[in-house]
Amino acid sequence: MPNIHTVDLHFLGESAAIAAFAIEDADGLTLVECGPFSTHDHLLAGLSALGFRPEEVHTLLLSHIHFDHAGAAWWWAQQGTHVYVHPRGLKHMLDPTRLYGSAARIYGEDNMERLWGRMERIAPDQISAVEDRAEIRRGGNTWIAHHTPGHASHHIAWQLGDQVFTGDVGGVCIKGGPVVPPCPPPDINVEEWTRSIERLKRLGASHFHLTHYGAVAAGSDHLDQLAQRLTHYVNYVKTALASGQTTEAIVPGFTNFVEDELRAAGVGEETIGAYRVANPPYMSVAGIARWLDQAG
Repeated sequence: MPNIHTVDLHFLGESAAIAAFAIEDADGLTLVECGPFSTHDHLLAGLSALGFRPEEVHTLLLSHIHFDHAGAAWWWAQQGTHVYVHPRGLKHMLDPTRLYGSAARIYGEDNMERLWGRMERIAPDQISAVEDRAEIRRGGNTWIAHHTPGHASHHIAWQLGDQVFTGDVGGVCIKGGPVVPPCPPPDINVEEWTRSIERLKRLGASHFHLTHYGAVAAGSDHLDQLAQRLTHYVNYVKTALASGQTTEAIVPGFTNFVEDELRAAGVGEETIGAYRVANPPYMSVAGIARWLDQAG
């Protein structure tokens, strides 16, 4: 098994909300995820604590282009790190103007610096799009890209032997709590997500490495719980919309529904706070409502 280091990015001061993964190889380091630029100093500090320098990072594998996973990718590209991304995400890494604008509409322009920090263009020679099942060989390691839409249309789960880095399609699971599905807009697709979960089951993984947060045993019922909870979340929002509630009106009840379930599973308030930061319930209401509207 390769040496895999989980680096806590301490997003908004919360521990175990966002991770980046540093994997050692014969050429140096591969990063899976880099987090937003707002947490960049934490990533550098985490690597330094492990005894690594930024110039040792030769490859950055992104699960998808949401800011909490890819926001700082431009900095690594400027240092000479080669970035790999889903083909649908490539244009937004080359020019993040539309991506930034879309995020600003969701989070508010005034919140962008505090949440995510800046995002800059990546030069075309420092980034590559990878097709489904493509293999990347570096430093004696062979990485396989699995296109796994559902959370986002531009999503990749990265496989290294029996280790799979699931991005968000493998859910959010913090400090031993239950796994929950992150469902933000704009392109949640529950049918595709269900198929991606089935694909993950077939990879023969021993562990899934979740960006939110850390390693979980693949042999558990993790993916079954994720699929069940995804269905429960969709049904809650669907029923509430059918009763005539607006998405804004649904949020308080949905938040209680989600967090009461965490409490019933023995999750403490501090950890619930980390869940709230990693996977805000109001975002899931917006994302699920949008998908239901598009699905008809």
